[in-house]
Amino acid sequence: MVETILPDSRHTPLTGLDNPAILEFAVFCIENVAEALGTSSGTVYRALSGDDGILSQYIVPSYDVLHTQGKEYIVDDILEVMKERGVSA
Repeated sequence: MVETILPDSRHTPLTGLDNPAILEFAVFCIENVAEALGTSSGTVYRALSGDDGILSQYIVPSYDVLHTQGKEYIVDDILEVMKERGVSA
């Protein structure tokens, strides 16, 4: 099932996502964190792009380092950042 996600005024603009590789990586992160949490990718997207800016201020800027890591490391790292910032999905 494909879920349509519409941005709202609370979401931080996502600079860097005009690069197809970074966009694909962001989607990879969202989908795999959702799988790990047993929730929808839309729920995780909203959590990561909320006021704490994990997507725009951590995942996208850290692309060069994070994309070289394995799936388990990436998911665990994002879950740890979510925990540190008090973000739940």
